[in-house]
Amino acid sequence: MANNPVAQDPRPTNRKRVVGLILIGIVFLGAVVGILLWLRAKAESKEWLTFYGNVDIREIQLAFYDEGRIERMLVQEGDRIRKGQILAELDISRLDDAVRKAEATVRVDQAALENADITYRRTEALAKDLYVSLQDRDNAVAVLKEARDRLKADEAALVLARRQLHDGKLVAPKEGVIEVRILEPGDMVTPQAPVFTVALDNPVWARIYVPEPDLGKIFPGMRAEIYTDSYPGQAFPGWIGYISPTAEFTPKNVETPQLRTRLVYEVRVYACNPNYRLRLGMPATVKIRRNQPYPPPPPPCSVE
Repeated sequence: MANNPVAQDPRPTNRKRVVGLILIGIVFLGAVVGILLWLRAKAESKEWLTFYGNVDIREIQLAFYDEGRIERMLVQEGDRIRKGQILAELDISRLDDAVRKAEATVRVDQAALENADITYRRTEALAKDLYVSLQDRDNAVAVLKEARDRLKADEAALVLARRQLHDGKLVAPKEGVIEVRILEPGDMVTPQAPVFTVALDNPVWARIYVPEPDLGKIFPGMRAEIYTDSYPGQAFPGWIGYISPTAEFTPKNVETPQLRTRLVYEVRVYACNPNYRLRLGMPATVKIRRNQPYPPPPPPCSVE
């Protein structure tokens, strides 16, 4: 009998062709997407200036105006404080005593002044009819003047005593966050000893460095957008508030055009931070639209 050749199944070859076509399609699609993204980035680079930096804030150190021993600390690290809030108090028992003593002295002076005024009026009336001598009238005038001067001096001392009593309380000058609690109850303080470090986090700014060729494309008040990794795709509106007048990261004796292009200038892009989402040290990307008209000054950030 003749041997019949075994028929081969063509399906594996077709399957390989399909897989190959799919891979080619994926590569082609990826290339198209890459080209589109490159074109988009190129178009965006023509419309926007992009810089990189970090979020920065101001910090202040709070201290008492007076000296003494701390009696109470009313806030902790991380607490948000408002303007006018009492943060700490000294032992003010001696200051209370000084105020009460000054108030009592003023009351005595007021009574003495009233008595001197009555005596002067009587002496003045009697002097017109020559019932008393002119010397007695002059003495009454001198006593009245002395009483007025004493009252004025003691009233000033009372104001000072009340001011010292008020200074026994440490009051927040602005809204912010307690960053460091330096001292504790029982510590002795002076006006030179800080008690708290407070972070002022509204407004904040992004500190960026602009190369010298791009320096002529920006100006103070220019609108900008700040992006962070913590909130992808969310833009925080801001404005250029400061452009350094001096260059950094370059030698002083720059002469060649190649070295001049390496000059960078510090720029601060301010932003309101009402929800306190921008924090110190956050990496930030700043985008500035080109060819903006000169805007009016931005409004101040509203702080509740």
